[in-house]
Parts: sequence; structure tokens; C-alpha cells
Amino acid sequence: MTESTSVSRDELRHLETPAGPISGTVREGVLRFLGIPYARAERFAPPVPEPVFTAPFEATAPAPASPQSTSEVVSQTVEGIATGRHDEHCQRLSVTVPVDLAEDERPPVLVWFHGGSYVTGSGDLAIFDPTRLVTEQRVIVVAVTFRLGVLGYLRLPGVAPANLGLLDQVIALRWVADNIAAFGGDPDRVTLFGQSAGGDSVAHLMIGHGTEGLFRRAIVQSAPLGLLKGRDRMYEAMARVVGAPDAKTDTRTLLALQQEATGTARGFGLPSAMPFGVRYGHDPLPAESDRDRAWSEVAPRVDLLVGATHEETGLFAEFLPPIKRISGLPVVGPVLRRMLVRATTWIIYTGPVRAFARRHRRAGGTAFRYTFTWRPKDSPFGSAHITDLPLLLGTRESWEHASLVGRTTWEEIDRRGRAVRRVWGEFARTGVVSPEAASAAADSLTVHRS
Repeated sequence: MTESTSVSRDELRHLETPAGPISGTVREGVLRFLGIPYARAERFAPPVPEPVFTAPFEATAPAPASPQSTSEVVSQTVEGIATGRHDEHCQRLSVTVPVDLAEDERPPVLVWFHGGSYVTGSGDLAIFDPTRLVTEQRVIVVAVTFRLGVLGYLRLPGVAPANLGLLDQVIALRWVADNIAAFGGDPDRVTLFGQSAGGDSVAHLMIGHGTEGLFRRAIVQSAPLGLLKGRDRMYEAMARVVGAPDAKTDTRTLLALQQEATGTARGFGLPSAMPFGVRYGHDPLPAESDRDRAWSEVAPRVDLLVGATHEETGLFAEFLPPIKRISGLPVVGPVLRRMLVRATTWIIYTGPVRAFARRHRRAGGTAFRYTFTWRPKDSPFGSAHITDLPLLLGTRESWEHASLVGRTTWEEIDRRGRAVRRVWGEFARTGVVSPEAASAAADSLTVHRS
């Protein structure tokens, strides 16, 4: 696929793909194909592949988000970010390609899974815009949107199976395997990457039935791996609250039931920090008792880059009244806050990340571990959850004035970001992080080799 850079901003481009004819647009040095359906499903039903398009599909509108409520954390740290249209039929993906791809060029492919605790977000939010990563690193990025919350991540006996959102993701990966060559990508160099719940998705796609051979590498960013054990009783209590909604139950009622279920989960301790999520022993996942063995078995076949930020829970501490009160205590308040953030970051993120990387290496796999250390200037959150995102994805407009980045200038964000994006791009191409790339990014992250 050969493209010219001398094209108008909104020029349409047409491709013939195994999924059928698809049209996208040219802008800012990339070709963007937005909101392509990869599957379809009725409410609470497993997804099935989208039929081949018989007429050209105009991929010019962002994917709709799964129905959701507003996140207090996101709305107060990345102000003004709207999820746009909501639709239960949200199984869509978007493909972003360098506009000047040569005929014989086959760049690696990165498939993005967004975070949001499995209840908020969408693949096509402005904070996830992949243009900088695509143009600088000569990669193709596929952003996946999938079902969330009660629609995608809660088993309701007699009504809904578990893991519907994860099953959406599996079908999206099959779509990528079947179609990405038509966009110029290399189907043998597919890397999954995701942050927070998206990182959790990537970790579980590694051991999901039906994903064998669909990707070669995995980047797991800030996944709350310390919240994964012993969740069945919580899920069952949540399901009892939701009951048995059907196809006629309106979306607002479903979201209200979801909130009630979230409240019920708070009685189950640490796992309630992310009450919705994948469930072991249900398609496509092994039983919880077989989980570690499954990760060990896949290790030789999947290169891994896994890490967390230095102060992950600093983001959430700002929104928890007890910690806010402790932080406000004279003299000892800031010290106690740092201790709490350090302890909870270790329990939920850093400790489990180290164990995950160690198991992968011992099982014969290649694993690189990182700690993201950048503390945005005058940010109240520190080197917290999601502070890696402005350096990887998103537009200037979406990040420049976000309270998450404090008073950091866009020039500083972009300078640091170029080095971090180099690490991600190099890993997608080669499966390793070179000392040169790690050194260039050292003022934002540390790559650990043991």
C-alpha cells in the first residue's frame, strides 16, 4: 500500500480487505479507519464475527462507547473528555496507519485496550489518539472498544455468561489477524498493549482460549494484578443485586443496578477496588487454580514488557475522604500519605508485577520490567496511575491543560513522550528494550533487567 503525503486533510482512502471494502480518511500524517465493526451480539449474548461488508463501509466516525456512568477520577484529572455516543452494540475497532507506507513496508501492529476499571472508557477517546506513536515509530495501532460493566463483566445465572467483554476482545484479535495485512501491517508482529483494566485484559488474553498465535508480544501497563484472587463470592453477591434484567430493561436502569452492585462489592475488601473484571473458570479463561500454570506455559511464546508507575495509588488517594483527612494533618499528614500510597502501590501493583515478570522469565520467556517515575510538575498526584498515558497517546488538546499533568508544558510532555514511545515501538519491532532506548527514556521510566 503506497500513499502520498501531498493529500488533503479529509481525503477519503479506500481499501479492499477480507472484511470487505472499507474507507478511511487522511489527516495529520496518518490514515485513520474509525469505528469498524468486528463483531455483533445481542444483550448478554456471546459475540459473533461481523459479516463481510457487501457495500463499502465508511470508517469515518469514532466507535461508540459501551453504556457507562461518568468516572469521578477521570472527570477531575482529565477535564473535558467526553466519551461521545453510547451504544450497547459497541464492538468496533479503529486502525491508524502511517500515510506514506511504502509498498514493501510491513510495520508491526500494536493493539490497544483502554482502561477504566472495566466500567468506563472507549478506544477512540482523544486521550488515546495514537497519531504520535504511529508517525514517530512507524507502527500501526488498532484501538478496540468492547462491552463494559454489567453488560460485559458480570455473570448473571440464567441470563448472562461471564467474560463477555473479554470474548469481544478475542474476536477483535481474530479480526486483526485476518485483516491487518490489507492495511499494510505485519500479522506476525502483533503486540497487545493496555493500561490499568486494559493491562489486565492483555494479561488474561495471554492465557485466553482461542488467542493462540494471534499475537507475539504483550505490554502490560499498571494492571492491578494484586486484585485478582478470590473474587467469586463478591461476583455472586453483585449478581444477586442485579437480578435478571432482560432485553427490555432500559440502559439507565442497568447502570443504576451496576452502581448498586458496586456498593455491595465494598464489603469484600481489597478486590472491591475494581469490582468488575474477568472471571476464572469461564470461557475463555482457565480455572483460578490453573492460572499461574497457564501463564508459565505461554511464556516461551510471548515476549513481555510489564510495569507500573512509582506512586500508582496517588491518583485515587486524592478522591478518598479518609486519606484526604490524613493528608491534611499537621506535620505528619504528608508523611502518612506517602506511606499509604507506597504500601498500597506495592500490594496492588508493584509486588505482583515483579512476580509476574519473574514467573515469565523462569518459564523460559523474555520479560522486561519497568517503573514509570515521571512526576508532572505541581501535580497533586505524583507519579501516579495513568501518568504514563500522556507520554504515549493522546492529543495536545486533550492533555495540555489536564490537572493530571500539573503545570508541565506540552513541549516537556512531548520531549519525554518521544523517548517513551521509542521504548514501546522498539519492543513491538524486536521484543527487546535496548540499553540505548532505556537510557533515552531514563528521566521518565526505569527499565529493570532482573
